Amino acid sequence: MSFEELNRRLSPTVKRIAYKLNGRYRSFSHDDLYQEAFLHLWNNFNSGKLSNKTDSYILQGCYFHLKNYIRKVNERPNVISLDMPVSQEEDDSSLEGILYLRFGVQEDCRNLLHVKFLAEAIQNNGFSHREKRIIMFLKDGLTTRDIGKRIGLSHVSVVKAVKRIRKEAKEHLDLE
Repeated sequence: MSFEELNRRLSPTVKRIAYKLNGRYRSFSHDDLYQEAFLHLWNNFNSGKLSNKTDSYILQGCYFHLKNYIRKVNERPNVISLDMPVSQEEDDSSLEGILYLRFGVQEDCRNLLHVKFLAEAIQNNGFSHREKRIIMFLKDGLTTRDIGKRIGLSHVSVVKAVKRIRKEAKEHLDLE
């Protein structure tokens, strides 16, 4: 079997796999994923690893290779500490100090930033008005029964809404 024959036979399915993965991980182009899959196939074909393998086995290998590739290459957020020095000069000031000077925050700015980031995340993620209210009540430490009384729902409905919120939040964070 030649690589051209393998390419012709598997190309439509590999394109569908790349398109499916691109729908889930928006940081990649499906063309880039398709090319990465065929680079993986080319390397395995040249090393003789694909001889006597079924199409299903080869395609599953492409799928797992792409998932692993995405996991390794996908951009991760750059986490910084508020205590970390901002510059390399002798009078180093931390990010926390700069925020204090700029915004005049009297309390610990970590709490203020956390609340602001949380509020922004809730506003811009597609949660319904009811789900946003439930999140805010949970943030304030209310129980599901108390939340249900304030909103006019049973506590079971609140528990189900919290499960939906967690599921949506995991999808937004790409957690699996």
